[in-house]
Amino acid sequence: MSDNAIRIGVQVQPQQADYAAIRAAVGELEDLGVDIIFNWDHFFPLYGDPDGKHFECWTMLGAWAEQTSRVEIGALVTCNSYRNPELVADMARTVDHMSGGRLILGIGSGWFEKDYDEYGYEFGTAGSRLDQLAEDLPRIESRWDKLNPPPTRKIPVLIGGGGEKKTLRMVARHADIWHSFSDLDTFRRKSDILAAHCADAGRDPNEIERSVGTPDGDPAEVGPPLLEAGARLFTIGVGGPDYDLGKARRWLDWRASL
Repeated sequence: MSDNAIRIGVQVQPQQADYAAIRAAVGELEDLGVDIIFNWDHFFPLYGDPDGKHFECWTMLGAWAEQTSRVEIGALVTCNSYRNPELVADMARTVDHMSGGRLILGIGSGWFEKDYDEYGYEFGTAGSRLDQLAEDLPRIESRWDKLNPPPTRKIPVLIGGGGEKKTLRMVARHADIWHSFSDLDTFRRKSDILAAHCADAGRDPNEIERSVGTPDGDPAEVGPPLLEAGARLFTIGVGGPDYDLGKARRWLDWRASL
């Protein structure tokens, strides 16, 4: 990927929908030409009926690996708290092989307390969850070196979040992609902080792809300022029960017009 490549991602939120609708959306998005299709790692819906339909992240990624042939796939993001890091590494390596080298390991420290309470995980604090992620990322990387067969490629790591002291330091040390859940001004400021952490880590900040969620509005108006600020991956979120892909089409048309 060139430094100036613009990529379009879509997060197909696995909530409030039958799996047939999810499968159909994934197939249509690949045909439309998006670059990455994400899901998310939760156990209950985040929007709409809190007890509505919902499906698990990583079994779904295995299915997507077999269903698709071109797009990259991944979670935006995997919750580090829910699985042993050695297991996460093995799961990622397996889906990497199933997809022919198209997996992105998106990962974060977790935040949705209902998931923790209902499934029996210790919620802890935001700080303790971030500290655990910092401990676990090297274990994931180390396990990849030990697996037989190894991953098909250096699996790209996406870290989501904007914590300035802990999260962005982890991005500088471990991530190939940083996903920001913030507005334009905050994105600019945190990009500068990330660059400082990269300097401390002896790393070129331009090695890290900047990812953002797409704001509302005409892509021709809201896209260029984000592009100028360094964003290169633009991700649209779509939820069930009926997946409206109109916004994805508009962002694809904007990219094609550049």
